[in-house]
Amino acid sequence: MTNHVSQAQTPLLTAIKECIKSSHAPFYTPGHKRGVGISPSLIDIFGKSVFTADLPELTELDNLFAPEGVINQAQELAAQAFGATRTWFLVNGSTCGIEAAIMATCGAKDKIILPRNVHSSVIAGLILSGAIPIFINPEYDAVLDIAHSITPESIALALHQHPDAKAVLMVYPTYYGVCGDVVSIANIVHQYNIPLILDEAHGAHFAFHPDLPISGLAAGADICVQSIHKTLGAMTQASMLHAQGNIVNYDRISKALQLVQSTSPSYILMASLDAARAQMALQGHSLITQTLHLANTAHQNLKKIPCLSLLHQSPPYQALLGGFKLDPTRLTINVSNLGITGFEADEILETQLEIRSELASLQNITFIISIGNTQEDIDKLIQAFNTLAAMAPINKNNTKLDSTDLFNNLTELNNTLYISPREAYFAATETLPVDQTYARIGAETICPYPPGIPVLIPGEIITKEAVEYLQKVKTLGGFLSGCSDTTFKTIKVIA
Repeated sequence: MTNHVSQAQTPLLTAIKECIKSSHAPFYTPGHKRGVGISPSLIDIFGKSVFTADLPELTELDNLFAPEGVINQAQELAAQAFGATRTWFLVNGSTCGIEAAIMATCGAKDKIILPRNVHSSVIAGLILSGAIPIFINPEYDAVLDIAHSITPESIALALHQHPDAKAVLMVYPTYYGVCGDVVSIANIVHQYNIPLILDEAHGAHFAFHPDLPISGLAAGADICVQSIHKTLGAMTQASMLHAQGNIVNYDRISKALQLVQSTSPSYILMASLDAARAQMALQGHSLITQTLHLANTAHQNLKKIPCLSLLHQSPPYQALLGGFKLDPTRLTINVSNLGITGFEADEILETQLEIRSELASLQNITFIISIGNTQEDIDKLIQAFNTLAAMAPINKNNTKLDSTDLFNNLTELNNTLYISPREAYFAATETLPVDQTYARIGAETICPYPPGIPVLIPGEIITKEAVEYLQKVKTLGGFLSGCSDTTFKTIKVIA
């Protein structure tokens, strides 16, 4: 679908290369002046060449916020490669893309339908836009203790109850690689002539191989925000926002991005986007084929290890997935039958076996297998889990570290949004002991892992049940993100 002659070009990267060759005297930012003023300690670690490319908006390098030259050309090539009508480069990560997508589609008091297990950037988008969230609980895998996606049925019901909603947002894929039915959901959403926004941070690779789940754009989403650095070859923070169709106002996206992106964008990050796009457009199929082979090798060997269970797209887990698709490059291993928690297993892997995971939870450890992994990595991972299984106090009674009841309690909390997240954010606050916060309006986003679903967001009424739920998660070995008091003895509330 891409023109391989044009996709071989890297207009922004090439322009930076030419600037590096120039012998002009620099009287512009940054202060290190092409590496001359950089600390020798940095040069010892990174070398000097990377700093020669740390340049500002020179004439030949274009301007991110009004691109007409090489940045514009690079973004057009990216749109072609990923299947978008228009693409914007993001230097503040997918976080700013999610915020801009919400701000471009929703204003103050507008409703947006979204799953409860959203990234913190979505809450920030609600605060910035003033939009009112209509939350849907995701499906839950009680056996593996994993929150999945939302369903077309839940979206249809929410839109029937809130036909005045201005947008729908969903996470695709989830952190665990689970993919909801975007095609059906997009069809339902478009019946209301509103956009479907995808937090596709972990799905940038989907567009480049038929054995992966369908990409969000191909499935009909209107806005897709992708972290190119998470699964492809760009540098950390380098992301893209893609849009298609005529439901979304592209000018509003551009204006929103001007509010949330740096006015001093890193050309090194943008050049990495240009290069990563060319790499995938030209070699993506072969690179992903190799990645899928590595992932399959890991799955086939790890599932032979006693007391481990893997989330994968085959019986009996197909039924547990509830019809959802699964990214085969995402590896989630349940270790509860070893008699240890995912947190404990992760610590052993890190400190004793030289394995670093992406995410640990009460029962699971999740690993990302990408184009940067090697056969040596996979061999080391398999050996580490064999060693871990031999070390662990095997759970001979087959009793599981079960948080099913916890999640069921979560779905019954039915939190009440008293004021908008934006109003709560700007309101005066006070800090109280947790047992004095019941019936008060919360001022913090508190999200327990597992299952990674915010229990409280700014503007919601704090209930005794919610506090007890959070306390139990912490007691079981989970952790709470977003709360200013990491001991969870106090909570910030509206004064």
